Amino acid sequence: MTLRAAALASVVLAACGPGSRPGTGDDQPGDDDASVPVDLCKVQDDTNGIGMCDDVAPPNSFEPELQWSWTGPGLERDSIVTPLVANMTDDNADGAIDLCDVPDVIVVAGASTGGSGHIYILDGKTGTQHRMIATPVDVTVTPALGDLDHDGIPEIVTVESGGRLFAFDHLGNVKWGPAGQWAGSAYLGAIALADIDHDGDVEIIGGNTVFDHNGTVLWSASHPQASWNATTVADLDGDGLQEIVLGAAAYHHDGTLYWANTTVSGGYPQVANLAADPNPEVLVTNASGLTVIEHDGTIKYRDLRPTGTPASGTAWIRPATIHDFDGDGLAEFAMSSSNNYTVYNANASIRWTAPVLDASGIAAGTAFDFLGDRTAEAMYADERSMFVFGDMGQTLLQMPRSSGTGTEYPVVADIDNDGSAEIVVVSNQYQGASPTVQVIRDKQDRWIQARRIWNQHTYHVTNVREDGTIPQYEKPSWTQLNTFRTNAQISGAGVCQPPIL
Repeated sequence: MTLRAAALASVVLAACGPGSRPGTGDDQPGDDDASVPVDLCKVQDDTNGIGMCDDVAPPNSFEPELQWSWTGPGLERDSIVTPLVANMTDDNADGAIDLCDVPDVIVVAGASTGGSGHIYILDGKTGTQHRMIATPVDVTVTPALGDLDHDGIPEIVTVESGGRLFAFDHLGNVKWGPAGQWAGSAYLGAIALADIDHDGDVEIIGGNTVFDHNGTVLWSASHPQASWNATTVADLDGDGLQEIVLGAAAYHHDGTLYWANTTVSGGYPQVANLAADPNPEVLVTNASGLTVIEHDGTIKYRDLRPTGTPASGTAWIRPATIHDFDGDGLAEFAMSSSNNYTVYNANASIRWTAPVLDASGIAAGTAFDFLGDRTAEAMYADERSMFVFGDMGQTLLQMPRSSGTGTEYPVVADIDNDGSAEIVVVSNQYQGASPTVQVIRDKQDRWIQARRIWNQHTYHVTNVREDGTIPQYEKPSWTQLNTFRTNAQISGAGVCQPPIL
């Protein structure tokens, strides 16, 4: 790990012993009372962009290796949804579940790529199975993690086969459910959490349906959800309240229509600043290609297919990743289109493209600057391999995995709290026999530290604090890190913004 990360880890460990928890959790870095120590076991603020990143990995630090793997018990070896990361267990036996514990990996696995399966909670350091949640769940739906009841510990929200909502506590007990019904099919969908009206209670979003924190249906949009979907939330109009962004339409928090585009088909929405103005744009990836819509619903460009891949099947219905890949201070985006994985400039011109094997999937990717050199590595898991690509698309890692590629994608987080990022990727038996979960690290743990959480498919850093609490007033992600489906680096006691090259 880096020198700064090592120093931080030693401070955190020193602060984590039973009876030695410094501070109250209310102390902020920079408080006038310097005699009050900061409790690094607790979130100190929203961790939404504090200062500039200055960690740099030592030379030649990209030496990935398998840290651990886990295969589901019996026939439940298949996972086709994104793995999640959060603190769910009291590993140091100090009576609290917090940032001083080892994060856990939450994975959905079943006996096939459809129907029912179970949620498994795995130790982030070793892959040891802490527990299986006994209630069957829909294996095609990516759950979401968040603190629904204000007890400081995340709950897990998902649906059973058939679309009725369930929430489970960190011990796997049913908190509530079966509750409200997801309108339409939940197949290959994803749950999102946000306090859309800033009343202090979390809302749950699935497709075009909004539920309260107890799973009761609040409203369903008249605009249909996409066939496969990962609805996101963002304050598009700048009024301080959140919109529900379906892609081809956006609704205000109370269910009234903000805008809809009849010429844009349903697809995956991603929100970031992709222009020179201060307002966000919505990148929609659908069957027709790439579309960017201004925050007010005006179409900027529509149905572009820069790689030349025809608009057929699921070739362009793939979730995208938004990140500053080249360190120039501007956001680019990346996604697959059939057998290409491509990084695009904001205007949809191609920066680079690399071959992958994924003609029929609907999978996403992610990115992270593992070395702190201001250029990010892109990651994608196709039907046969997990790839890490360099700054111009060169293959840095190709690790075997197998999948029919549902909506899963690799995630990056510090899953063992060692001050160095890891990659988590799932597999299923559709294209071969691979472990259900594989975790990749640098063999000397020198990679830059990432946040210790990944809580939902539409993760964008500002949507959740590291302890799993959902912000009552979420900071617009495009004014902070301007990323989507990528994690943030940690420098010192909070998230940092990489400087521009």
